[in-house]
Amino acid sequence: MFELLGGGLLGSIFGGLFRLAPEVLKFLDKKNERQHELSMFQLQTDLEKMRGEFKMEEKYVDYSIQQMDTIKAAFQEQAETAKAAGWFVAAVSALVRPGITWCLFFMYAAVKAAALVIAFQTGANWMEVVTKCWDEDDFALFTMVLTFWFVGRSLERYKAGVN
Repeated sequence: MFELLGGGLLGSIFGGLFRLAPEVLKFLDKKNERQHELSMFQLQTDLEKMRGEFKMEEKYVDYSIQQMDTIKAAFQEQAETAKAAGWFVAAVSALVRPGITWCLFFMYAAVKAAALVIAFQTGANWMEVVTKCWDEDDFALFTMVLTFWFVGRSLERYKAGVN
């Protein structure tokens, strides 16, 4: 009888385990499915974020193009107005920007020279005065002006030759 009960008991246990096995596998599969959905959601979120950044960059480029077109139109209008006004007005108009640049350059040089003179009058070491008087900001300003006048002009000449 024990064998009958043991066999029945073992059969019941194994039958219950085998009945629960698909449910356990479904639960594990659901866990994997949820993990997969979460990773897909994260990938979609990253994709949408990248799309948004791309659209913002597109808008920035469009804005820059519109800005450059506006500047170009203003220069063309200024050139046409200067031509219509005569050669003297055209010459003065062409000298305004370089004239302002030279004025600012000489004012900047005067300020730097005054700073050097004052430093030398106080008896400071000349090496220290020169290194303190010319710093990163001065170098950045110097390279910006040179780039504007020489590289920008070269690019304009190149574009004029290409078009």
